[in-house]
Amino acid sequence: MNLAEEDNLVQKAREGDTRAFAELVRAHQQFAYHVALRALNNTQDAEDIVQEAFVKVWESLTSFRHDSRFRTWLYRIVMNLCYNQLPRLRKDINALDQDSIHLELSDTNLDMDPVLRLEGKETLTFIQQQIKYLPDQYRIMLLLRYQQGCSYAEISEILDVPLGTVKTGIFRARERLKDAVYEYFEERVLL
Repeated sequence: MNLAEEDNLVQKAREGDTRAFAELVRAHQQFAYHVALRALNNTQDAEDIVQEAFVKVWESLTSFRHDSRFRTWLYRIVMNLCYNQLPRLRKDINALDQDSIHLELSDTNLDMDPVLRLEGKETLTFIQQQIKYLPDQYRIMLLLRYQQGCSYAEISEILDVPLGTVKTGIFRARERLKDAVYEYFEERVLL
């Protein structure tokens, strides 16, 4: 669905058109579910949050200002509901999968050398563990950027922080992870 179609559906839904709203739900339900599932790590809780989020969206459509995309607004609602369920956001990023961290290992080398493949998997596991030790805001920014594919501007809007804070936060999180990986490899070389 392109932006113009989405805006048209939002406008119709704001005017009370339940079919237009149902179309918005169909278009964004899977996205909202995956966001909630990543944050909560529980299918039933994720389903409940998504249902609650769309009720909240329906009730709040008249306050939607169009300064952001509908998807960004929905994302913020879903995440706020998840935050309310998870004190201190402890579980929001623990489920990062291997696709969310990009290592500079060529697929060709991994296919050819089982040792490199094993080392790559061990490194990914190590990085996933290190992400858990990052400050909450850094972890959230990484989730939004690398797992959800949000732009820096979208992250700024979702978290309601300045764009510079997002850029700095992601940079610092990546630097911490990079330092941890260097230490990890240094220790392995010394063994």
